[in-house]
Amino acid sequence: MKIVVQRVKNAQVEVDEKVVGEIKKGFLVLLGITHNDTKEHADYLVKKLCKLRVFADENNKMNLALKDVNGELLIISQFTLYANCNDGNRPSFIDAAKAEHANKLYQYFCQECEKNDIHVEKGVFGADMKVSLLNDGPVTLILEK
Repeated sequence: MKIVVQRVKNAQVEVDEKVVGEIKKGFLVLLGITHNDTKEHADYLVKKLCKLRVFADENNKMNLALKDVNGELLIISQFTLYANCNDGNRPSFIDAAKAEHANKLYQYFCQECEKNDIHVEKGVFGADMKVSLLNDGPVTLILEK
């Protein structure tokens, strides 16, 4: 399991020209799932994500977590994080989990984030989504388990 975390001032996702998820200050999270990922992998990354201290404190040091700043999450399923581009110019996606497995873990990941008293918005699994954001910093991190 792999996540790309972007600290944002705001972010939104549209499907069929309709906004389906929108946040203010917080994290835009792109979540990639591979075949052998489990709930334990998700639990580890949820804990890391919800406790990441990358928001500025009163001394302008990255020392505060999402809850400390009333931050929100916009979580987007992103199978292309498991693209293999080593051979040729067309990516292979054989390392990405099948849709049924990936969707179950995506939903689980989102639910576990909500259990941390953090507001969670989501994209639509498997849909063609348009994501927009105002990256803050920019701060972009990649976490993997």
